[in-house]
Amino acid sequence: MKRADGYYSQFLINVERSEAQPPTGKAVGIDLGLEYFYTDSEGNQIENPRFLRKSEKALKRLQRKVSRKKQGSNNLKKAINKMARKHLKVSRQRREFAVRTARRLVTSSDVIVYEDLKVSNLVKNHKLAQSISDAAWSMFINWVDYFAKICGVQVMAVAPHFTSQDCHQCGIRVEKSLSTRTHQCPSCGLVEHRDLNAAKNILARGLELKNTVGHTGISTLEETESLVSSERSELVKFGH
Repeated sequence: MKRADGYYSQFLINVERSEAQPPTGKAVGIDLGLEYFYTDSEGNQIENPRFLRKSEKALKRLQRKVSRKKQGSNNLKKAINKMARKHLKVSRQRREFAVRTARRLVTSSDVIVYEDLKVSNLVKNHKLAQSISDAAWSMFINWVDYFAKICGVQVMAVAPHFTSQDCHQCGIRVEKSLSTRTHQCPSCGLVEHRDLNAAKNILARGLELKNTVGHTGISTLEETESLVSSERSELVKFGH
């Protein structure tokens, strides 16, 4: 395949891979978000790296340079290539973050529960589409599924409905807008970050479904690996 910085070939080897890990005794629910990449049910929060947002100024500057070049000129080709390389760097940063974060989560848990988000529907919100795409939730979840099957960790996807609205302590529904970042329950008095409340609800739903293993539509390691194969880093560069 051709990329902005050269030609690559990807080799897929069909082998059964497993990595035994000692039990941690830990079950965790995670709530994916934009303020934080995810918040888990123990209160740990992973910062959202926002790779695209951080590169926006540089990309706009490169785009302006492209627009100034003469059509068909070598300078135009060079400017386009430079911009493509920047986009490629951002995509690789995003992939590397997803891989490292997913593996760290899997190797520290026995059970992982997350929301079965329909990202394709979420990005229809034009105000949030770029931020959601930049977060790369789907890529992260694919890697979580992949590493979980290798390490023998149980993963479960639960319905996302009202996980942020319901109080995990008393169950009452507390309506909030997306801008409301604190869960304040008028019934039991609980006050905590809305994402932490959601993560605890997600874990509770997952434990109720403890006999259900894996994500809908992903039942084998081979199927999971096919989803992440295009993002694998085992690429051999042949030249420019």
